[in-house]
Amino acid sequence: MTLTKDPVTPTALLHDRYGTAFDFIFDNAWNSSLTTLLSHCSIRAYLSKPLPSGTLQLLVAAAQSAASSSNLQTWSVVAVEDPARKERLSQLAGGQAHIQQAPLFLVWLADLARLQQVTEQRGLPHEGLEYLETFLTAAIDASLAAQNAAIAAESLGLGTVYIGAMRNRPEDVAAELGLPPHVFAVFGLCVGYADPAKPAAIKPRLSQEAVLHREQYSLDAQLPAIADYDTIMKAFYTEQNMTVEGNWSQHSSDRIASAEALRNRANLRNILNNLGFQLR
Repeated sequence: MTLTKDPVTPTALLHDRYGTAFDFIFDNAWNSSLTTLLSHCSIRAYLSKPLPSGTLQLLVAAAQSAASSSNLQTWSVVAVEDPARKERLSQLAGGQAHIQQAPLFLVWLADLARLQQVTEQRGLPHEGLEYLETFLTAAIDASLAAQNAAIAAESLGLGTVYIGAMRNRPEDVAAELGLPPHVFAVFGLCVGYADPAKPAAIKPRLSQEAVLHREQYSLDAQLPAIADYDTIMKAFYTEQNMTVEGNWSQHSSDRIASAEALRNRANLRNILNNLGFQLR
């Protein structure tokens, strides 16, 4: 089918996602899953309204329905609902108030402790747990699971936002959550009802000309698309009253300019070693 511009049509969602017209031929029926995916935006203001009974269990079931490398299931999640604990985690994440506001805060873990325990109970070696590949597998597993949960939450009319700042002070987060060695908090996820008084907008992404490669990768071919995106994002920052200097290229360059720009995460390898990950 050909998608046409209308405030409630798929084309409107695609326009918002890219910040400009996006015309293509889609030879299939649109569905609610696509609407949920394209409607995603980060929610940083929540109502105190509690979640319906069973929501947490349903989100975890959705998370467990994600792919898992070799079915090792090297992830876990800690559900935090206690206001005092959410407050402490908020402070560890740089004082992000939405962690306190959201009725549910999920901390997603790369978890190799479970496999270690399983093998040790059987008197078997577990040298493979000491390698970077296994840690990367666990981080990927946690990410896939969390994204499933996020989409499930949004399909239920809830808002979400990821909290990468769980990696600012990983050892303190581990202590707060009682994490054993070989378990690492990859990120958090706020879940709750969005505050309608503080609406969030869909943030445009790079055009497909920048991220979609056919047959072979091309770096230079991305340059025109990035230039266009810089213009789109500069207008978006202004429209949303966001305090971001310059455009996307400048903002992104600033975030990787130095070790200090990594926001306390430059020593992550040493911290992971302290948490039991060898990373050979």
